[in-house]
Amino acid sequence: MGFDPGLNIGQVITNDQIRDIFKCGNMGGMRKSNTTNTLVIVTDHTKGLYEDRWEGDVLHYTGMGKNGDQDINFSQNRTLNESNSNEVEVFLFEVIKEREYTYLGPVILYGTPYQDEQPGEDEQKRKVWVFPIKLKYSEKAHLIAKELMDKDFFRKQKKVVRLTTLELRKRAEQTRSTVVGSRNTLVNTYERNLYVTEYAKRRANGICELCEQPAPFLNKKGEPYLETHHIDWLSNGGKDTIKNTVALCPNCHRKMHAVDSKEDIIKLKEIRKF
Repeated sequence: MGFDPGLNIGQVITNDQIRDIFKCGNMGGMRKSNTTNTLVIVTDHTKGLYEDRWEGDVLHYTGMGKNGDQDINFSQNRTLNESNSNEVEVFLFEVIKEREYTYLGPVILYGTPYQDEQPGEDEQKRKVWVFPIKLKYSEKAHLIAKELMDKDFFRKQKKVVRLTTLELRKRAEQTRSTVVGSRNTLVNTYERNLYVTEYAKRRANGICELCEQPAPFLNKKGEPYLETHHIDWLSNGGKDTIKNTVALCPNCHRKMHAVDSKEDIIKLKEIRKF
């Protein structure tokens, strides 16, 4: 029989409690315990270094190593890579708010790890290993996923609006993956790149990029109200990039979803060439 941490999926605990329950260290995103023969995985959205993303019930989790190319045989990268055969049980926690660790239950390595390109802590591009890990009890996690996503969205939004336009463009273009993350809640929900969203609005400078008229009103912060739209829809495989994202007034945004005329698509794509 496997290790039972005695936790309910969705339960929020502290870092010290993780250490006491699993008999592991209290630092890092991958924590091996020889006592309980477990590996605790933490996807921490408050740190902002690793680009972990959800695709349905599968988390594409970035391995260990903050700078330079990562080695799949280094430390707990190797443990996770061999977890389907080494009998080490893997458990996942997600952090949206600092010092709050939400338990998502046991996970399994789901597919072959692959290499990606991400900036390191020193902001230099390097090769990282990404591990697709799947929730064992995803139906239970669906009930809490929407709440976690909402918290993460508002946290990121506060951070993004403080960046300069130049910093926004850099961050938006840094991410090699242009496939938008998605997460199963009660319905499928997309996790958009907020750097791309904010940059598109600033680039439009208060003017709808389709009708070329000023935003119809100001939001509560006194800013022109525009909505972002993906020219090639995400649901049809469109990319979450600054070249595929435009800022539209609410009327034109509804028009694109209701009509999606070829003429309007061509116009928006021509604009975004530059």
